[in-house]
Order: sequence, then structure tokens, then C-alpha cells
Amino acid sequence: MKSMKLLVLITCLGLGSLVYSQIEVGEFGKGINITGKNESFKMNLGFRFQTLMTSDWDVVNDDLSQLENFDPNFLIRRSRIKMKGYAFSPKLQYKVELALSDRDIAASDAEPLLDTRIVLDAVFKWNFYRNFSLWGGQTKLPGNRQRVISSANMQLVDRSILNSRFNIDRDLGLQLRNHNTIGKRIVVREMFAISKGEGRNVRASNLGGLEYTGRVEVLPLGKFKSKGDYSGGSLVREDRLKLSLAATYDYNERAVKSRGNMGSFIRDAQGGFHGKDVHTFFADMMLKYKSWSFMGEYAERWTNNNDPFVYSGNAIIGTIFTGKSIHLQAGYLFKNNIELAARYAGIDTPGVVNGDQQEYRLGLSKYFVGHKLKLQTDIGYLENRTGDDGVSLRMQLDIHF
Repeated sequence: MKSMKLLVLITCLGLGSLVYSQIEVGEFGKGINITGKNESFKMNLGFRFQTLMTSDWDVVNDDLSQLENFDPNFLIRRSRIKMKGYAFSPKLQYKVELALSDRDIAASDAEPLLDTRIVLDAVFKWNFYRNFSLWGGQTKLPGNRQRVISSANMQLVDRSILNSRFNIDRDLGLQLRNHNTIGKRIVVREMFAISKGEGRNVRASNLGGLEYTGRVEVLPLGKFKSKGDYSGGSLVREDRLKLSLAATYDYNERAVKSRGNMGSFIRDAQGGFHGKDVHTFFADMMLKYKSWSFMGEYAERWTNNNDPFVYSGNAIIGTIFTGKSIHLQAGYLFKNNIELAARYAGIDTPGVVNGDQQEYRLGLSKYFVGHKLKLQTDIGYLENRTGDDGVSLRMQLDIHF
């Protein structure tokens, strides 16, 4: 009901603004462009959704001849409204992204501290000096590449197990960003963020400490076409080899969730929050040449003294998900815009965390209008150290207006 009211409000505001605005409807997938009187503001309005079909089986005793517990599902994986543009001056940009599907909105914890999870992004970007920009609001932190790549631009149906266990997602705070070109080609980008540390849409005051994130990217062979270093697949077919190398370090002081700013809140029997310093490191790369693409990532999370347990007195009340992970993904795009892609991801955790997994996945995609209209399917095998393995088959249609 809340999401419906919000959608009606956005529609009414949009219609009201059109009375005094210029409207331009571009190509499919490019959204609607609205320009205010005297170009006092600009807005690009878009909508997208993903319909997903999944089929899952348990592999009993790790024997592929024994597939049981067939679990089919159909759902709207994502349904979103996206607005971006500038206000008053092109140097003051903004981005708003709102979630409409139940899968996007549903909170992972039944917590009164969690606000309605409709707002994904609500951020301003002020280019205040040369190549320096100050961002403020809620948006993605400068974490691992796979997470920062939009869910609209993924090479496979969804992200890997590295991302699901180690990513630092969105948060509220400030970010400072800069970029420079050294010589004729080398591009260097620096990003630094100070954020709340509890993730998106938590309306309570700070529960632990703040979160600090720093990232550096180096593109030694120049920029990718169409921001291809943050887009899955080699859809624009780079005529020269392009490479991006990056590293991120994140420190979440007294984090009160099991995965830093993600996962479940850690509370004692009286409902009090308990935190622990959490460190996360990422190293990643993207390489593209003609029809080939390759992405690799490494992630590691640890706590002080390498003790993942959270205590209340002498009692253990929670566990921080610590360990290491690697993710490798490659694809080849044929001339008919059909792409074959493959992924391997593995997680190695301490015995007390007990979260070891390995993921193998093969995907096939047909791009009708790039990432704006595509049909994707993949089949995967998930190997669990404890419990039965799993097989999954997925198919997803993406459409963006």
C-alpha cells in the first residue's frame, strides 16, 4: 500500500512539472527527458523490471543422480523507477531510484529500526572543483565492482556468492570522488566515503560506529567505451584492449550486523545492540577486448584478533561472517548478440563460521537492445561443505523504458 501511494505521488508530481517543462522522448531504453523552464533543472525518468523463473533441486549425498526437493518459483525480481539529472546547475546532479517489487522492499530483519525499503538511491553529486565531486545521501558505497555494476547491466542472471556474502552495498553518508588523466591514457580515480555503518534505510541514530571506505581505480589503457568497466559483457566490442584494476578497503567501527553493514542485527537477550570492528578488503579487475570480457574479484573480511564471535559478557550472542572469497567470470559475445558466459566463485571461511561454498555457473544471453532488452538463462551447481549441494536453473527477462 505504501509503495502504491508513493507511485501515485510521483506520478502527480511528474504530471505537474510537465505543465512548465519541455519533454523529449528518446529511443527505447533511454527514458523520458524533462527540461524545466530556462533549463533550471533536467530530469531523465525511466522504469525497468525483471521477471524471473527459477528451478532448484537438492543434490542428495552430492550425487547428481539423486536430485530431490524440486522447488520452482516465478517472481518479479526487480521493479524500479529511476530519476536522474541536475538541479539549478549541471554541477549539482542527483539520482533517485525507488523499488516497487516485494523482493526489493522486503527487509531481512523484522526490526522496527528498519524504515520502508522503497528508497534505494537518493543522492546529490556536487562537482565543486575541477574533477572533485561531493556526494551526499544514500547510495552504493565504492565497494567491489560486481556490486557497483547495476543489476540492470549484469552478464548473468544474478550476482555471485562472493557478492552475497561480502559486499558492502548501500549506506547513508558522504563521499568524495576525484579522477585524473596521467599522460594521454592512464586514468586514476579515487573515492572516499564516511557513512552510518548500518546499511540502507535504517532510521535509528547510529547504533555502532561510523564506516570508512576508500577505493582507488587505475585504467592503464584508457577509458572504456560507454562506461564498459561497469557493465557486464563486451557489448560495445572494444577495438583496443581495455583494463581496469582497483582495490577497496572498508573499516566498519563497532558494526552491529553479522556482515558489517549487511546481514542480521546482533542483539543480546535484553534487546541491546553489540558491535565489533569489521575490516573488508576487495581487489578486482575488468578486462575487455573485442567480443571478449573478463572480470575477477577477491574479497576478505576479518575482525580484530581474528575472533569472529560477538560477546555479551562471557556469552556468545552472534558471529561475524569472516573469510576469503574469489570470483572469476568470462564471456564471449557472438555477432548475433548471443553471449556465452561462465562463472566460478568460492568462499573459504574459518571453521567456526562454517560457510564454505563453491559456485559453478554457465549462462546464455540474447541481447535484443543491449542491456535494455535481453533474455538471460543460466544453470549452476552450488557445492556446500556442510549439507547437500544444489542445482539451479534460472531464466530472466529484462526490459527498460
